[in-house]
Amino acid sequence: MADDYRRFLQPQVVSRLSSMELRARLVVEGFITGLHRSPYHGFSVEFAEHRPYMPGDEIRHIDWKLYGKTDRYYIKQYEEETNLKAYLVVDTSKSMAFASSGMVPKLEYASCLAASLAYMMIKQQDAVGLALFDEALTSYIPPHATRGYMRQLLIQLQHAQPSGRTGAARALHQVAERIRRRGLVVVISDLLDRQEEVMTALRHFRHKKNEVIVMHVLDPIELSFAFPQAAKFRDLETGEQITTTPGLVESSYRREMQAFLDRYKRECREHMIDYVLLDTSTPFDVALVRYLNRREQMF
Repeated sequence: MADDYRRFLQPQVVSRLSSMELRARLVVEGFITGLHRSPYHGFSVEFAEHRPYMPGDEIRHIDWKLYGKTDRYYIKQYEEETNLKAYLVVDTSKSMAFASSGMVPKLEYASCLAASLAYMMIKQQDAVGLALFDEALTSYIPPHATRGYMRQLLIQLQHAQPSGRTGAARALHQVAERIRRRGLVVVISDLLDRQEEVMTALRHFRHKKNEVIVMHVLDPIELSFAFPQAAKFRDLETGEQITTTPGLVESSYRREMQAFLDRYKRECREHMIDYVLLDTSTPFDVALVRYLNRREQMF
């Protein structure tokens, strides 16, 4: 069918694939197919390993075989010609293990999204690094732009397991201190931490002249609070439990959640940070197009 490509932008479909590399490839290929159709006109994603010849380029780098086929001059691209350094920062704390009925866990959604971004970035010959964190930074791989390196990132993401309490602010400061060259920082987290401290850490990236995208990942039920009449709630990080009737607190919960989201939106906007709210049923193209939009603004 004409719209089969959209299947591989749906989290529930992608989660059935065992290989993270296969997930990332199919998401990106489905996304690129969709770029040629409404509503994403105007984006250009070049995955070729060549660029047009420009005055001043060394003739020895011209690909003469390609010239013979196209009658045009193209220069072979090399890793040192990378246009962008990107840092994918993924929350692996225990709260990211949550999933309501029929949904994928937040960490699985975040990992697949990060894998798809890494695949796309390296195909565009950008350098990409990966940081995983719970209450502190647990893994850091500095940016590179080779396909072999991409597999290392995808393996890390495939084996990421939820552990530890959320310590987003501390971990983000640790990542910011490791960045030596300005680039693009993509934070993927449920942001269930002290907002003032998280925003201070995000401003740390901006202080170092980085572009920042925050991809705020929540489960749909965390937004709607559409639980059954009686429910037991357990904190995934502390184990604390309470039993309540959701209907009694639903209205106040939604007000508090909306205030929580509005504060992130407002403060991110004030500090020129892209903020993207995603629930785990959101097709991956929503996040990918926001990345492309930010990348185009940088160049």
